[in-house]
Amino acid sequence: MTFPGGTLDQYDEITDKMGFAPGGPGSPGGLFHWVAATDDGLRIVDVWQDRETYQRFVDEQLGPRVREAGAPAPTDVHIYEVHNYLTAG
Repeated sequence: MTFPGGTLDQYDEITDKMGFAPGGPGSPGGLFHWVAATDDGLRIVDVWQDRETYQRFVDEQLGPRVREAGAPAPTDVHIYEVHNYLTAG
């Protein structure tokens, strides 16, 4: 997901409202998450258990919190079926 104009302060506010801490667990069904500041906003990459769990999280948790924080909605969302992923050893 790309969030043009999004800031790390907005991101921190949103994750704080959801009860997430840096390096801690995320939402049930979320397998991996990272965020980085870009030249024009934020880039967020997630790996989810399945598309339905991701969509429920967006509809029930993320979307409302993004609007509360006044953050921009993502403009570039791509969803791919993951063939494989690895975790820290």
